[in-house]
Amino acid sequence: MRATVGMASWLSAAATGMLLSAASQGTWAAEPRNGGAGIFTCIDARGNRLTSDRPIPECVAREQRVLNRDGSVQRIIPPTLTAEERADMEAAEMRRAAQRKAHQDIVRRDRTLLQRYPDEDAHAKARAAALDSVRASVKLSEARLQDLSAERKPLLAETEFYVGKPLPTALKQQLDANDAATEAQRSLVHNQQAEIGRINTVYDIELARLKKLWAGAAAGSLGPLETVSGIGRAP
Repeated sequence: MRATVGMASWLSAAATGMLLSAASQGTWAAEPRNGGAGIFTCIDARGNRLTSDRPIPECVAREQRVLNRDGSVQRIIPPTLTAEERADMEAAEMRRAAQRKAHQDIVRRDRTLLQRYPDEDAHAKARAAALDSVRASVKLSEARLQDLSAERKPLLAETEFYVGKPLPTALKQQLDANDAATEAQRSLVHNQQAEIGRINTVYDIELARLKKLWAGAAAGSLGPLETVSGIGRAP
């Protein structure tokens, strides 16, 4: 009798152990394969919602959400970019960087202008100084033209003795040299006068901008500085 009771107790204990083991295995099976890291979910190209315990290959080019067990969002995995998309993104970032640098340059130049010219009188003096040096060069070139004209008169008078005849080599060479020197000086005067025009244009542009800055416009808020060909003044 006692043996029967002992056997029954042993069988009961064994059965209880098997049930506990089965329950434990069932609980483990319910755990996600990623060790509880989260549930991946996304909408595929056909509009279907997919769910997995690991990143979903069908949504590699789409946003994937990783959810906690309570359904709250743990994190968001952005789409994986193709080589072309990555190149486009990098190009866009380079454009933005160039724009930022350009704006910084404009701000720097505006501040330099304000430091260099605190008022209109200072700007007018700078214009006059820039023009004076070029105007002095024009006067020198014009004086040289007068000298060349005076040197030419006796040469032309001498040619009257050779009407209808070839000019002596020395006389012809003197006339040719005078012509070349005169043409060079005339070209120089033309360039110098054009330089005066460019200088005035640059200072006119600066003055128009400075008036706005003096009135309170923020540095960099007026857009790029205008440039004038042939006179690279960069503050």
